[in-house]
Amino acid sequence: MVADGKSGNGGRGNTLKRVLEGTAWPLVFFCGLLGSSFAFSSAHPVSVFAGVYAVAVLVLFFLERYIPYEKSWLVSDGETVNDIGHTLATKGLLQLAGLVAVVFPMYAANILQPLAALKFGLWPSDWPMLLQVALAVIIAEFGLYWSHRIAHEKLFFWRFHALHHSVTRLWVINTGRFHVADSLFKVVMSQIPLYCLGAPLPVFWWLGAVTAFIGILTHCNVDMRTGVFDFVFSTPRLHRWHHSKDLREGNMNYGENVVVWDLLFGTYYNPDRRSSTDIGIKGQIAKGFLRQLTQPFTKQGVREILGRTNRGS
Repeated sequence: MVADGKSGNGGRGNTLKRVLEGTAWPLVFFCGLLGSSFAFSSAHPVSVFAGVYAVAVLVLFFLERYIPYEKSWLVSDGETVNDIGHTLATKGLLQLAGLVAVVFPMYAANILQPLAALKFGLWPSDWPMLLQVALAVIIAEFGLYWSHRIAHEKLFFWRFHALHHSVTRLWVINTGRFHVADSLFKVVMSQIPLYCLGAPLPVFWWLGAVTAFIGILTHCNVDMRTGVFDFVFSTPRLHRWHHSKDLREGNMNYGENVVVWDLLFGTYYNPDRRSSTDIGIKGQIAKGFLRQLTQPFTKQGVREILGRTNRGS
């Protein structure tokens, strides 16, 4: 009787894990957007959204321990403090010190939206908001795709982007591990076209929400079956290939939110096997938050990033 009970509990546990593996991605993403809708209709949209985002991060944090994709990634790499620092710097300190990481695009929109002289009034403001957001995601994604691809193909930009790829494990906390210069390049390439077209402020809020939840999902260490979503959105499965040390795999899947431009430009990669866990770069990123910020600006730092250990290499 005792053995049967244990077997039954184990069976129920395995069933729950399988259910979560198949439903975790859409549940976190679409519930996050539902919470965003509540936040954006409230009196304090940005602060309420930050709370919704924090709950999603916490859910993924616990899922990483219940159904991890790679158990070895649960072991600390000693970079947690630096990861949090870069998240705050790239997503918050560019506007106001101490702001919650993910709300930077929303505050940027608040500041830049009044630059009406730069707008051409071409935005279809009469469309339903859902269609406006879909259009904004596709337009912004074009800039995100090319800024991301350029960062891989041009050494000048790679010196900044390498910080993000230097991680040896993926988990929800290192989602925002970007150099400030890298993030600024992405913002310019992705959001300026929307400002010029005259997209309204709520569109930028929703774009920020989509990017926020896709971001934590692509980097989380949760075993998820994403199926058909792999052909629309940037998913954990696709993004793990992008972090592979093998450049034939790593220089693919540049999409940040959706994969439409990867499909059109031939950089979509989704083979029928388990995605890579051998991630990182051949170079060396400095230890310490401030040193990581300054490293790309020195000759020696660039050589370290590129893995060139001597001047003649």
